[in-house]
Amino acid sequence: MTSPQTTTAQDEWSIAEVADDFGVTHRTLRHYESLGLLSPERRGTVRVFRRRDRTRLQLILRGKRLGFPLEEIRTIVDLYDDVHGQRAQLEYVLGQIGDRRADLEQRLLDVQEALRELGEFEARCRAELASDTAGQTSRRSARSVSP
Repeated sequence: MTSPQTTTAQDEWSIAEVADDFGVTHRTLRHYESLGLLSPERRGTVRVFRRRDRTRLQLILRGKRLGFPLEEIRTIVDLYDDVHGQRAQLEYVLGQIGDRRADLEQRLLDVQEALRELGEFEARCRAELASDTAGQTSRRSARSVSP
């Protein structure tokens, strides 16, 4: 077992290194820490991130990309640390994926319906504009022909 003093530099990362590696801000990392999603070692005022923190951050960011709220992400990330973590985590995530997929499919249907309605409205506007333009043209022609 290695003590903190004997760990290699590649087993530890500063907040700046982690932020750069994952494309997030220092504030984001501190926010996740304040929520208990990350727990970097503290050396005075310096945060020291380890592989576990990086793995948890990967899971957090993946969950965010998939649209999971932070509370669900917390459950997933906490399962990672459980003794039977991977299996329990995968079973939980599969259930959440089903829920998320259903939500996204409903949103897709809603967007498709909104686009259809918008297309119909656009067509009515164009038709009305075309008939109004044709009416104005025929009135002008009638005026120029009258004595």
